Amino acid sequence: MAEVVLTGIRKSFGEIETIHGVDLTIADREFVVFVGPSGCGKSTLLRLIAGLEEITAGEMTIDGALVNELPPAQRGIAMVFQSYALYPHMTVYDNMAFGLKLAKASKDTIESRVRRAAGILQIDHLLERKPKELSGGQRQRVAIGRAIVREPKVFLFDEPLSNLDAALRVQTRIELAKLHEEMAATMVYVTHDQVEAMTLADKIVVLNAGNVEQIGSPLDLYHHPDNLFVAGFIGSPKMNFVKGSIAAVDEAAVEVALPGEVKTRIAVRVGDARSGDEVTLGVRPEHLLAGGGASQLVGRVDVVEQLGDSNLAYVTLPDGATVVVRSEGDAKVREGDQMPAGLDAAQCHLFNASGIAFQRVMQ
Repeated sequence: MAEVVLTGIRKSFGEIETIHGVDLTIADREFVVFVGPSGCGKSTLLRLIAGLEEITAGEMTIDGALVNELPPAQRGIAMVFQSYALYPHMTVYDNMAFGLKLAKASKDTIESRVRRAAGILQIDHLLERKPKELSGGQRQRVAIGRAIVREPKVFLFDEPLSNLDAALRVQTRIELAKLHEEMAATMVYVTHDQVEAMTLADKIVVLNAGNVEQIGSPLDLYHHPDNLFVAGFIGSPKMNFVKGSIAAVDEAAVEVALPGEVKTRIAVRVGDARSGDEVTLGVRPEHLLAGGGASQLVGRVDVVEQLGDSNLAYVTLPDGATVVVRSEGDAKVREGDQMPAGLDAAQCHLFNASGIAFQRVMQ
C-alpha cells in the first residue's frame, strides 16, 4: 500500500475556490476519514485524490510519485461510490471481474482475485446471482469487492453506507473495519456521519467550507477540539455551548460567569484575555451532572428523550439557551421540572470570542 501526501492543494471551479490550500499526509496503511457538513469539500477532496477532478494548485503524491497529471487509472487507486453502480445484466462474479477483463488480466488472475475478494467479504455463495437478487448490503459488498480485485495502493470510499438502513450501516461498518485490518490497506473514507468517523478512523480530518479545521485521532478531537466548530461537530449529541464572560483570571485557572449568576473555575491558559471578555463554555451532555454539583446550571426541562440505557433532557437556561443533559435510563426526569445540572469543571472547554479553544492546564 502507499502514503498519500497533499501539499497546498487548491481547487477552483471558475472564479470560485472550494478547497483552500490543504496540507495532509495519509500514512501507509492508515484509515483516514474526511468529515464535515454538506458542501464542506470532503467529496471534492476525495475526487482530487482519485483524479476525477483536476488540481488547481499544489502537489499530490501517491507512493512517492507525483500524480497531479496522472489519470485515475494510473494512480493505483480504487473508488467505492455512494451508489453501487453494478451492471444489472451481469452476475456478481462478472461485475467483480469486469475491470480486470478490461485490463486484459489472465483468466487465472481474474479467478484468483475474485475468489479471494469474495472470501474476504463472505459473498462466495452469491457469485452466480444477479444484482436484483441481492440485498442492499450485499450489493455494497460487491461494489467493495470490485475495488479489492484491482489490488490498488489506496482505497477511496465516498459515503458508501448512506443508502443502507440503520442496522445494515452498523453491520457494514464493522465489516469495513475488519477489511482494513485484514488487508492492511491505505483507506480514505468520506462521510457526514461523525459516528462512522469515530468508529472507523485512525485519523479524522474535519473540513469546513474547504478548509481543514483539525486533524487528529477520534479521541484527540473528542477531548481536545481546537475550536467551536470541531467541538460542535464531533460527538453525539453534540457539545453544549453556554455564553458567559471572564469574571477573574489567575495563574492556575479562569473564573467564568454564566447565566443565572453561576460561576465556575476552569483550568485553562487564557493568554491576553481579561475580565469582562466574552467566552463560550463547552460541556458535553454526559459531563453535566443531573441533580447538581458544586457549580450548577439550573433550567426548565422542555423535552425528555427516553433511550433505554439513558435519558436526554433538553433544559432551557435563564438566558433562553438550551443544554442537553444525559442521565441514567431510570432517572426520574419529567418535562416541566426545574433541573439543576452540575458542571464538571475538569471536563469543560472554554473558547474565546473568535471560537478558538483556550489551552487546558495539565493537572
